[in-house]
Amino acid sequence: MANSPSGDSVTDRIVRILETFTPTRTVQTASDIGRRAGLPPSTAHRVVGDLVDAGLLDRDPEGRVRVGLRLWELATRSSHALRVRQAALPAMERVQARVREHTQLAILEQDEALFLERLSHPQAGANITRIAGRLPLHAASSGLVLLAFGGPELQERILAGPLRRVSPSTPTDPGALRRTLAEVRRLGHAIAPGYIEEVSTGVAVPVRDRAGRAIAALSVVLPREAPTAPAVEELRRAARDVETALAAPA
Repeated sequence: MANSPSGDSVTDRIVRILETFTPTRTVQTASDIGRRAGLPPSTAHRVVGDLVDAGLLDRDPEGRVRVGLRLWELATRSSHALRVRQAALPAMERVQARVREHTQLAILEQDEALFLERLSHPQAGANITRIAGRLPLHAASSGLVLLAFGGPELQERILAGPLRRVSPSTPTDPGALRRTLAEVRRLGHAIAPGYIEEVSTGVAVPVRDRAGRAIAALSVVLPREAPTAPAVEELRRAARDVETALAAPA
């Protein structure tokens, strides 16, 4: 792609525009997009217009912009994440029906936990996780199992920091986090009391490939003082079911 006078490519600008959309910021004006993407107003309006014409963004009658259905369509074609979600959903539904709290599926994406699915009971407790949302690996039970059962390069990269504090209970000391990861590997699950929100405890298990690496994490979010053992057992059964489904021919 040709570079602009500022040195960034067309691809760079498109990525920056798309990254201004978040799970909680789904509709924006072209001016807001340009400001958040660090683009001149004329450039932002032109590129946004091109993306709307291509169907990658949609514009409503008020002129506000949202992610287009064509972008979703293209993203889900032959997507590994979609296959993991489809394999996990039946098992997640069983966990959610039995535990009756938030049940989540996450994968590793660019050194963060990216959440592909969340099922919630109407009376479940607090949970900030959203579908297509991200959390730091060290700060969530899902992230801990993805990190503990990931490669050593990933672990050392995360341990090198900085380890952002999300709540007062989020681990930010590399030595303590290293010991936590060793315990997660030994037990085969992670328990994260108050790591994200003080009132909640995250519980997660890995979904592993044949080499033992975590390809996804299944988790539930419980009230802080709730017993965790029943949820761990439900998640372990679910993870085995997901591993069997993923091992079957596509």
